[in-house]
Amino acid sequence: MTVLLAVSGGADSVAALRALTRLQGNGPGELVVGHVNHGLRAAESDADERFVREQCHRWGVSCEVERLAPGQLDARSGDGREAAARRARYQRLRAMAERRGARYVVTAHTADDQAETILHHILRGTGLAGLAGIRRARSLGPAATLIRPMLGFRRAELVGYLKALDQPYREDQTNRDLGLTRNAIRHQLLPQLAQRYNVQVVDALLRLGRLAGEAQQVIDAQVRGLMDRGVSVDRDGSMTVCRRSLEGQPDYLVRATLMAAWRARAWPCQAIGHAEWQTLADMVGGKTPEATIRCMPGGIRAEQRGDRLLLRPPWGPQGVLEAKKP
Repeated sequence: MTVLLAVSGGADSVAALRALTRLQGNGPGELVVGHVNHGLRAAESDADERFVREQCHRWGVSCEVERLAPGQLDARSGDGREAAARRARYQRLRAMAERRGARYVVTAHTADDQAETILHHILRGTGLAGLAGIRRARSLGPAATLIRPMLGFRRAELVGYLKALDQPYREDQTNRDLGLTRNAIRHQLLPQLAQRYNVQVVDALLRLGRLAGEAQQVIDAQVRGLMDRGVSVDRDGSMTVCRRSLEGQPDYLVRATLMAAWRARAWPCQAIGHAEWQTLADMVGGKTPEATIRCMPGGIRAEQRGDRLLLRPPWGPQGVLEAKKP
């Protein structure tokens, strides 16, 4: 079994590298390191890449590197660019996993990352799934699963582990840029909350995430049953929702079922907010006039037709954008 470990060169991922290299000798599997050089920090990004290559050579681990050419990332600054970099990173990790036949892709997210994510979601406005924060495991493609085994560790614990090993790591100076929301939460908001309101605010956020995750598991099980009974994929790539199968269900479950079906088709949903999901739930529940048609973000056409809700993307079954009819 091949495991691909994402290593940026920072403390968290280097700690994961050292831990997994120690475990590697106890099993038949192969450990491969994946590094994505986004080129966002010019010479510093290249220095990160060299450091990761050197550490892999030192510890006898195969290394895969993907470099992004100028212009491959969204040119926006701030959080928009960070989000684009994150998407590109997971795309490249998935490609590496496919090349190497890796069953698992490991990232070194910590308990601190989890608390920051939950608080970030609260500030933006979120549902129960957002309160659950970072999932320990999720699908990264047809054959690879993304896992995060370090979510139970605090960042300070990992830094202490590296110090005990006299193991160097890289410091990303952009992590101190308070113009980025995540950094402001880490370096300003959380310390203020701990100082003025609750010294154990991180533990409180982690507890909230665990409870929300438990509740979400119950909801997910109900949603899977509703999808099996009421959602079908048509040959042209569109979806049909049987309104009767969702009849009498709470709006929350209807919205959750629509979201799950949407994501299962990998349709764009970042621009869709609560109001749009509720509009679709109203169409399912017959709260809108018959034959209502709505155009959703991403160009998805929603049409209420009898006891069905038809959802049709502007591209065909092969993912190719279809020409508009005159």
